[in-house]
Amino acid sequence: MSKLSALLLIGLTVVVVGCTKEEPATKGTSSTPDSKSGAATSGGSLKIVFIPKNTGNPYFKPVIKGFEDAAKEIKADFTTTAPATGDATSQISVIKDQIQRGVDVIAIAPNSPDALNNVLDEARSKGITVITVDADLAKNESHRDAAVLSTDFSKIGDSQVELLGSLIGYEGSFAILSATTDAPNQNVWIAKMKETLKNPKYAKMKLIDTVYGDDQPEKSTTVCEGLLSTHPDLRGIISPTSVGLAAAAQTIKLAGVYPGGPHAVGKGLQLTGLSTPNQLKSFVKGGVVSSFQLWDPHDMGYIATYLGQAIHANKLKPAEGAEVDCAKLGKRKFEKLNVINAGELVTFDKSNIDKFDF
Repeated sequence: MSKLSALLLIGLTVVVVGCTKEEPATKGTSSTPDSKSGAATSGGSLKIVFIPKNTGNPYFKPVIKGFEDAAKEIKADFTTTAPATGDATSQISVIKDQIQRGVDVIAIAPNSPDALNNVLDEARSKGITVITVDADLAKNESHRDAAVLSTDFSKIGDSQVELLGSLIGYEGSFAILSATTDAPNQNVWIAKMKETLKNPKYAKMKLIDTVYGDDQPEKSTTVCEGLLSTHPDLRGIISPTSVGLAAAAQTIKLAGVYPGGPHAVGKGLQLTGLSTPNQLKSFVKGGVVSSFQLWDPHDMGYIATYLGQAIHANKLKPAEGAEVDCAKLGKRKFEKLNVINAGELVTFDKSNIDKFDF
């Protein structure tokens, strides 16, 4: 896959349904977000598991690939497993299974900022290193060792509002189509969007509705259809989740309300948000989506692997300003609350989307 960090300086999950028994990791095999056994690599003593939010989200495929690539380099055993849904407590049983399995490092994209506290404490009490990936335990950071986040979360809300504003002339009503009501990263971004809207520059933009598709294509489609029905004069939608954005793009395409579409009202409805280039490529080329943003998900898995190795071996104590050597990605520095940001936001449109393959 293309490495954004190498090409640019600038700029939402795999689960075992129920309690499926994991098969032994096999060297050279790989897993996808819908596999029942997350076996990825083998050959080392360090056991790393990644627990995404839920199954069926292609966004996590490059994250897993990052884990796989780094695990091969350090000769670690890597597996990935996840729950079937993104409910706040759905990952608890998965974590307990991994504790019983005796893993060394649990990397997790948490579905809730606080519902996992007790089980993560249990894991750490048994010597397991816990790293949150892509989303964090907001206000509960003491229940993990470190976090690897996609990018500086404090900038995403600003960037999304500015991008939509530039598309609608900074005027008109818009809505947000999010993942689940408990998703920590989504809630941080939405809160920042609301704060950003207080800037006089966005005085003529009005957020009139926020809906949740639970990171499920069918529900995301249904709630998007509801937005179009309830707010026929809607000028824009921000969907900061790859599942939601893809579902909304298909819904808007079928409704023909995109700019230049057969049923567009006025200048049409502008859709933007966060997603992978491959998911949105056809919609961008077809004029349904003008531009959207993301980072390189691969880097989070890659960094988390090296970070987990260093922390578990007591070669690194997470602290603001400390650095971890991430091989091909170089050294990365901890910021406040033991957070490492993987990269910068990139805006994708017709001019550059063909340059990326993930």
